[in-house]
Amino acid sequence: MKQMKFEQINETLYHEKLDNGLDVYILPKEGFQKTYATFTTKYGSIDNHFTPLGETEPLKVPDGIAHFLEHKLFEKEDGDVFQQFSVQGASANAFTTFNRTAYLFSSTSNVEQNMETLLDFVQEPYFTEKTVEKEKGIIGQEITMYDDNPDWRLYFGMIDNMYHHHPVGIDIAGTVESISKVTDKLLYTCYNTFYHPSNMLFFVVGAVDPESMMTFIKENQNKKTFAEPEKIQRFFEEEPDAVAEAKKVLKMNVQTPKGLTGVKANKPVENGEALLKREISTNIYLDVLFGKSAKAYFDLYNEGLIDDTFSYDYSQEEGYGFATIGGDTDNPDQLHEKITTVLKSAVKGEGLSEEAVERSKKKKIGGFLRSLNSPEYIANQFTRYAFNEMDLFKVLETLESVSLKDIEEVANSFYEENRVTNCQVVPLD
Repeated sequence: MKQMKFEQINETLYHEKLDNGLDVYILPKEGFQKTYATFTTKYGSIDNHFTPLGETEPLKVPDGIAHFLEHKLFEKEDGDVFQQFSVQGASANAFTTFNRTAYLFSSTSNVEQNMETLLDFVQEPYFTEKTVEKEKGIIGQEITMYDDNPDWRLYFGMIDNMYHHHPVGIDIAGTVESISKVTDKLLYTCYNTFYHPSNMLFFVVGAVDPESMMTFIKENQNKKTFAEPEKIQRFFEEEPDAVAEAKKVLKMNVQTPKGLTGVKANKPVENGEALLKREISTNIYLDVLFGKSAKAYFDLYNEGLIDDTFSYDYSQEEGYGFATIGGDTDNPDQLHEKITTVLKSAVKGEGLSEEAVERSKKKKIGGFLRSLNSPEYIANQFTRYAFNEMDLFKVLETLESVSLKDIEEVANSFYEENRVTNCQVVPLD
């Protein structure tokens, strides 16, 4: 078992790649009572076009099937796995993103028993035609519920504006129509392709002994047999640089309008350290321009264009990335215009300074160090970073290395008019 010591943050991470290809990471935390574990596959909503394991012809599957699969894994022939975790004193959950699906539990007792339950239920699928049909009604209600959520519609409306072909523009849960095409056979095809241990990562953090925990996980995995691993072939259409739609206005039952300005990432092909530096630098750039210490924030607030809901974020994965800036506002058009004016001015260096960059870095370093007290944050973020060939424990040194020159480079490539879009949710007439 490999040990990785991170002196700067006083952490030791243990790692071993098992014979079946599963990456297992264990991070013991002294003084913690709780243990948190995640079992994650590199399979999300964007993986809707691929070559199934053992086959040669590509297959296009219905939108939302990764999320559907997440739901179905909890149901077994002898009952619901949530009840089993509950009896064992654990809290369990799962989630699906654009790029991954994670299953997790936390508990302060019966840790090995809960660990075995997590490993076994994810690796023992049980789908039938009857149970799949029943689940369509449940997920259909979930989709309808999100369709009535203005913030959800705003966010996905903004992403939908950006992308011509990339499936990141499609709602993670799909649509009522798309999930009606899901079958038990398709679920098994997706499961067998993407839930192979070689495409998964197991992370344990908290009150654990790394040696005994690794032995326990290896013994569990050695009892099971898996097909020979194959490199998964995923297919994505070429995506234009420009956004698909510059503006969209949705009418919903809201009192205060909402507006989001979105900026599509410029050629987001990086992974590893380059992606880590890009993501951190861009988030500092946005904080310098729109954080609560920025002149633009004061101006927008004093003009009554924003309130406490105003926020900004940048996220990038291999193949796509975007920034979002906005919130509730009485005048979405004016807010969008002001935001784009700030971004244009930043290309010429306006609003950027050494002092502002250092202030933002200190704020983000403090926030990152506080996050390391959260087992949930560590496990979930470590996995996301690992799937992008990045290292969560290099965030601190990368943050410290960012300079004004890095932020100016971001500013020069961040804004182009044809990569900007605006989505608004306004009250019904």
